[in-house]
Formats: sequence, structure tokens, C-alpha cells
Amino acid sequence: MPSSTITTTSMVYTRTQFVAAKELEDEEEKFLTQECKNLLLSLPKQKGWRTPYLYEFQGFWCQPKEIQAIISFQKHFISRESDVILATIPKSGTTWLKGLVFSIMNRKHFDVKNLKNHPLLHSNPHELVPFFEYKLYSDNQIPDLSRLPDPRIFATHIPFNSLMQQNSIKKASPKIVYLCRNPLDTFVSSWHFVNNLRPKSLPPFQIEEAFKMYCDGIIGFGPFWEHMLGYWNESLKNPKAVLFLKYEAMREDIVSNLKELAKFLGCPFSVEEEQEGVIKEIAKLCCFDKMKNLEANKTGKSIKNFENKYLFRKGEVGDWVNYLSPSMVEQLSQIMEERLAGSGLTFKLFP
Repeated sequence: MPSSTITTTSMVYTRTQFVAAKELEDEEEKFLTQECKNLLLSLPKQKGWRTPYLYEFQGFWCQPKEIQAIISFQKHFISRESDVILATIPKSGTTWLKGLVFSIMNRKHFDVKNLKNHPLLHSNPHELVPFFEYKLYSDNQIPDLSRLPDPRIFATHIPFNSLMQQNSIKKASPKIVYLCRNPLDTFVSSWHFVNNLRPKSLPPFQIEEAFKMYCDGIIGFGPFWEHMLGYWNESLKNPKAVLFLKYEAMREDIVSNLKELAKFLGCPFSVEEEQEGVIKEIAKLCCFDKMKNLEANKTGKSIKNFENKYLFRKGEVGDWVNYLSPSMVEQLSQIMEERLAGSGLTFKLFP
């Protein structure tokens, strides 16, 4: 191999690209405590999608800074019974879900029929509903959340079993809403998103390599099947505590799903609200095209250093047909069939 190239894991870098990858790794470690660094030395690791490595932590794959934030969250967060936690695996409609739940739960304060001053017109949903691991407990922060009024709304990508390692959540039993998207579209959306975030000095993340890692379960907060099954099984066991929503069903019939969501959250729509079109107004306010074209969602950064404009791509059901080969579809379909067998969890793959 020429001396101008370096091989690391399964990717060949030029020396310039290798230096850029090393700089990215060093940047990631800046905010890590010595305790977290020591922990990482004991964890299995694989090459990451966006960062140099993903580490296997509490049974799922995660980036170093997220691991540190999750540890802090598990130690310090104090839950209330009135809390609402929105859970997703990345690229499953998280931003959409945040907007919908915020609108439903705050509709008495912010009239969706008089949108002039509605927060969603001026703020990205991630600013209104913060992540535990990306916002509240990131970069060694321990926030004081005690003064926030009830009901508080939070979000996370943390798998269910790991979420339950947070003792106060286990005791308080807040409401959890999980939004699940079919794995084929989730993969394609994740691949596009990561390529937008990768430093330009690094080579593009090829879809074939990303697909293999996804099928092997190596993706942030994955394996995807364990993430989905964790919340799915709990929703069957304890439907009053966990509501399991499907992205495709919501795209097909948003009104029925919003009624179910509002009822679960303890703030059902009244007959008058239905007649006045409040449900449809919330759906319209939070629809993909509306949110994508708002200035607040086209500029700025609401999650770490991720640009808001990359949070919205297409949001379509079945877009995977434009990217996955027949052999890829066959392989992933077989994995889904094997991993989800007997669970009752199924997906609609086409519009």
C-alpha cells in the first residue's frame, strides 16, 4: 500500500483524512471525565458512523459523550409521575413527535387556531422538548429541573431497559410515548443524516458499509430490533404507562392517532375541540412541509452541533425503494422476520 494511505478498521484513509478522523476523536474526548475514559477502555467498540467509535454500553451501541451523559442522567434525574418522556431510535420521526406532543399538551396556553405567537413557529421542537442525553446532561451538566412546571416533557433515544436503570423513573412511572418507523426507511434516513454531519475532510459513508453495520446492529442506540422490542413489549405489558405509535400509521391517519395520543397523555380532545377543528390544526401546524420551511428549522443548531436544516429531508413512507437493492431488501427483511418473530410487531413498508 502506498505510504500516503492508512488503513483503519474497514476504511482506507488518506493521511489528511486520517488526521481529520484523529482530530475528531480528540475533540470528542475533550469533555470526557477520567471516569468515563476509564470505562471506555473496558467496553467493546466498533467503528462508528459519525464518530471514530461506537461503544457497547448497557447492551446498546453508543458514542462516548452520550455514554457520559446517560450515566449522569441515570444518577441525577428526579422523575415525577406527571412527566412525559418521548422515546425513539434516531431518524424515526422524533422532531415531528416533539412538535405534536408539545402542541397537544400546551394547547390551552398556545391556541393552535391563532398561530401568531405559537412557539413552534419560532423555535425548533428540540428546543421546546429537550433530550436527556444531548441537551440536559451533556457536557458534564447537572441541571436543576425542579422548578419546571408540570407536566414536564422530555425526550430520549435511550433503550427501554437502560431507561429503567434510572431509579426515579422506575418508581414514578411517568408516561412514555414511543414512535417507531419501519427499519428500511429508518436506515436510509440515518445514512443520509450521518453523511450530512460527517466532516468534509472524511470520505462519504458508503451505503453498503452503513447497511452492513445496520444489519449487524451497530448503529447509535442499536441494535434497532432490540430498541423497538424493548418499548413494544412494555407497551403490551403496561399500556397505561407506554404508548407505542407507528410512524406509517400516523402518516396515514393523523387525526385518529392524535386523539389516541391526547387521551393517553391525560388531555383528551373535547367534542367542541373536534368540531372546531383543533386536531386538524395541530396536524397542520406540525406537518412535515410546514415544519421544514419554517425559518427556525432552516437555520441554527438545536441539538449539539447538528444544523437544524439536516433534521428534515423527505419524511416519506417507502423512500427506501430509491436506495436499497433487491438483495439488501431481502437481507433486512429476513433480519426483521427473525429478530421480531413472535412479537406481533409488524411494519407497513409502502404508502
